[in-house]
Amino acid sequence: MLATALLAPFSLTAQTTNSAHSAMDPELQAIVEGIQTKLKAGQSTAADLAPDIAAFDKLIAKHAGEKTDSVAQIVYMEAMLYDQVLENPGQAKVLIEKIKNDYPDTRLGKKAGQILQMMDKQAEAKKVQTALAPGAAFSDFSEKDLNGNPISVGALKGKVVMIDFWATWCGPCRGELPNVIATYKKHHGDGFEIIGVSLDSDRDKLDAFLKKQEGMTWPQFSDGQGWSNKLAVKYGVESIPFTILVGADGKIIGTDLRGEALGAAVESALAKKQ
Repeated sequence: MLATALLAPFSLTAQTTNSAHSAMDPELQAIVEGIQTKLKAGQSTAADLAPDIAAFDKLIAKHAGEKTDSVAQIVYMEAMLYDQVLENPGQAKVLIEKIKNDYPDTRLGKKAGQILQMMDKQAEAKKVQTALAPGAAFSDFSEKDLNGNPISVGALKGKVVMIDFWATWCGPCRGELPNVIATYKKHHGDGFEIIGVSLDSDRDKLDAFLKKQEGMTWPQFSDGQGWSNKLAVKYGVESIPFTILVGADGKIIGTDLRGEALGAAVESALAKKQ
């Protein structure tokens, strides 16, 4: 919720734009609208946005000494420009630190610590996700499934393996499940395996769901920690459903495959294995 509310000020959707602007200082709103106009036109480099950064700094200087929510918001919006558009999280964090130190009693000042923690987590997740690029060697794990049996991708050497991150409470996961089951039934005999990683925290609900779900016979790992599931953390999972498809050679084929794309990728990988 915090990520959605605080890291979307430069979204180009009308809904976000209207809600974000409703409480803005008019001068700040003009700067933000100018940035959005440039982004729509494909102007998103540091050179393109240099005048806008200067406008932020000028507006902050104009209100020097004021410790209000309005001024903190100006600093925050500049931070998000660096973070979201210019992909410069270092400078963004400098500005969030400024809010934390210079505007501690404002709404954003009180949330600055949370924002910094969230940015650190996102940076770490992005670093991990980069390591999941197609062609990269898969960094394996060694765990036990719900029945206490050892599971790892390495133990399935020579097979095409999908690690499927999901949860019973996840609507999109349940919506994708029939496709996953169909793909498994069609290709399991040819060497396709799945290892499920459930982000459920209630073991009883998970067990009950698995008993009712016909065809979902592959092993499952769950440590009951929800989003802090050790494998979800290891692979930088920030949303589910999320999948990692690993080829028979132990290299990553792709991530977040679903629908027809999943079946096509599995078929292609199995054809190469033969």
